[in-house]
Amino acid sequence: MQHPLKHHLTLTLLALTSLSHFPPASPLTPCRTLCGTTAINYPFSIDDGCGAPQYRSMLNCTGTDLFFMTTSGRYKVQSIDYNKQTMVVYDPAMSTCSILQPHHDFVMTDVESVVIPPSSDTIFALLNCSIDSPVLNRYKNLCFNFSGHSCDELYGGCNAFRVFRSFTNSSPPCCFTGYDTVKYMSMNILDCSHYTSFINVDGLKGIGPADWVYGMKLSYAVPDTGCGRCTRSGGACGYDTETGVMMCLCSTSMNATRECGSNGDIGDAQKLALRTKFHAFALVVGALIYFVIFI
Repeated sequence: MQHPLKHHLTLTLLALTSLSHFPPASPLTPCRTLCGTTAINYPFSIDDGCGAPQYRSMLNCTGTDLFFMTTSGRYKVQSIDYNKQTMVVYDPAMSTCSILQPHHDFVMTDVESVVIPPSSDTIFALLNCSIDSPVLNRYKNLCFNFSGHSCDELYGGCNAFRVFRSFTNSSPPCCFTGYDTVKYMSMNILDCSHYTSFINVDGLKGIGPADWVYGMKLSYAVPDTGCGRCTRSGGACGYDTETGVMMCLCSTSMNATRECGSNGDIGDAQKLALRTKFHAFALVVGALIYFVIFI
């Protein structure tokens, strides 16, 4: 009769041998894909090393709320349209038709201004401007009319802005302008006390300011880094946090340069780890064989 211990070891050997032929489990990437109900897809990320390096640290997930981060504050992300490549954000410190907020600037980093600037259908309204404001004098060409709306309409149709009329019984100057104006000139330089912004301006003709959509629509581009090949292999597109080089993130412990499941594409450290695991497995199997046969 076979020794019970030998029998147990024989079964263990057979189990280990059979396991070595099973395909590996589907990779679990280290990149979160949701913040609340908002999908987080390439090129964005809420985890360092995920997404495209140009968009690093731009988004922050706090609880179920997603925020767009700039040097001037945190802007609540209301939606991301991955087909149209736009993101709608809202500045909680910005004045709107219903609330007057303290003086505030909107400031983006140089990188943000290039890769994800406000879109052309985002209008900034500079309010309660001095008659000496540069946008009313030397740079008055920066102001324009849109959809037939006027400063009087803002001051008269918005409860929050009526206060500006109370000082002179008339509407102080204002300016409808684009992002480049507030990009290069702060509110102090513009000599305007407040600003507000609204989106989808092409559809605002004949609609009063109380019903405008307040916020900013940002427009971005998706870098062409071969990300599709990575995602089709089950990985998530990311980058080396030190060099910024694109990587395919296959799991929390293994990265590939182009796609998951391709040994020719993984780095030297991952190759060494795989060889080490294989050698350790071989040693265990060899020891079990020797014990079963000779002991």
